[in-house]
Amino acid sequence: MAKIDSQQTELIGAAILTASLVADGIEIAKPARDDGVDLLAYDLNTTALVPIQLKASTRTAFTLDTKYAATPDLRLVYVWNVSDPGAAQIYCLTYVEAFSVAAEMGWTSTPTWSARGRYATTRPSAKTHELLAPYRVAAGEWPARLGRSG
Repeated sequence: MAKIDSQQTELIGAAILTASLVADGIEIAKPARDDGVDLLAYDLNTTALVPIQLKASTRTAFTLDTKYAATPDLRLVYVWNVSDPGAAQIYCLTYVEAFSVAAEMGWTSTPTWSARGRYATTRPSAKTHELLAPYRVAAGEWPARLGRSG
């Protein structure tokens, strides 16, 4: 397989996420501008929109930036293993949930967090995987993860 560049990674991750949402009956819209929101998720039975910030990776990566705390109801969606869509994993967290993971890992006490308000790892530890496990999204779970009933 050819090496995947960052733009391809983002496109493949968006396609995987879109397919997963649509399969669960969730509609999506793409904002005309990138203002920290990559997709808007909704269903036709409600007027609520849920903003999504996509973080796609060819392997595994967890990043968090304080700038996302300002967007109400934002979901940070991490799509891992986009280079092999059949093995892709999707995690969906609110900012508070993602911050909780980062704090538990000690990342919010690092100089990088203090100076820049962000932290990233491309090699999440076993403990990080364990903390993220409850946020992994499987087929049929999107309505609940987006705060909607069935």
